[in-house]
Amino acid sequence: MDLPLVTVVVPVWNEAAFIGPCLDSVVANDYPKDRLEVLVVDGGSTDGTRAVLEDYARRYPFIRLLDNPGRIPAAALNAGLRQARGDVIVRMDAHTVYAPDYIRKCVELLQTTEAANVGGVQRAVGRGYVAGAIAVALTSPFGVGDARFRYADRLTWADTVYLGAWRRATLEALGGFDEAWAVNEDYELNYRLRRAGGRVLVSPDVRCWYHVRSSLGALARQYVRYGFWRARTAVVHPGSLRWRHLVPPALVLGLVGSAGLGAAGSRWGLVVPILYVVANVGASLGTALRRGLRYLPLLPVVYAVLHLSWGAGFLAGLVRWGFRRT
Repeated sequence: MDLPLVTVVVPVWNEAAFIGPCLDSVVANDYPKDRLEVLVVDGGSTDGTRAVLEDYARRYPFIRLLDNPGRIPAAALNAGLRQARGDVIVRMDAHTVYAPDYIRKCVELLQTTEAANVGGVQRAVGRGYVAGAIAVALTSPFGVGDARFRYADRLTWADTVYLGAWRRATLEALGGFDEAWAVNEDYELNYRLRRAGGRVLVSPDVRCWYHVRSSLGALARQYVRYGFWRARTAVVHPGSLRWRHLVPPALVLGLVGSAGLGAAGSRWGLVVPILYVVANVGASLGTALRRGLRYLPLLPVVYAVLHLSWGAGFLAGLVRWGFRRT
């Protein structure tokens, strides 16, 4: 089977701590270098990332550096798509390192299945105790619901996938990524792809390792943004909502309502907090028994940060985008 020319697009902005290992893993991929180009699209980094990128571009002729004045990932991906020579587009993230067969596996799946977008399982890893607990939480159903790209152990169809690989013609037919989305542009595109009849495939054989945030504060900020922009997708594309998107905002509303009942002296104000604590501690214990008891003291906190941050961001997004729509 002929090997197509592949263009890898890597959006970056201030990724000095991660871009080196990321590009090393890309260089180490076994896909023939004469059938590969890597476009690293920089959004104006100020932390030394640019110097690292220029060094890699000097050493490896298949790596090119592009500018992204729009800074956001959607703009970077579209800039890469416009400059791409490849028939297959593979998205990569600077916070991630990739198995040596990553690109080849993506191409094989596109060639041998009916999938329009393929990707692997996001294997979360962390540096240190807090990041380790975050990584464990991000690969558990209690933490992320039915997001199959987080923990699938078999080939499965899904609503979205981590990163992704497409035939170039597929992305061009969709009009690329919508730059009205600063975050959640991947889910928004995958929804449009599925509405157009395409299918999204997750394979655990497509291996990569994502470096999670290293503190609870950074995790909270990240998940507020995720929830906020997921709300925009829900407002524009109501059919994109799944049950996992509704549980965190329902929890936040339940806790706010419980606080009001408690302030009024009603014992009913204890129901939602008690149920959540029981569910959280139970899930944390189950996860710790499978993944390591050392994380048990922190897992309930990590789960709460994930749920409450995403839920609060989603509700704030509904207020923002819902009012704009009306």
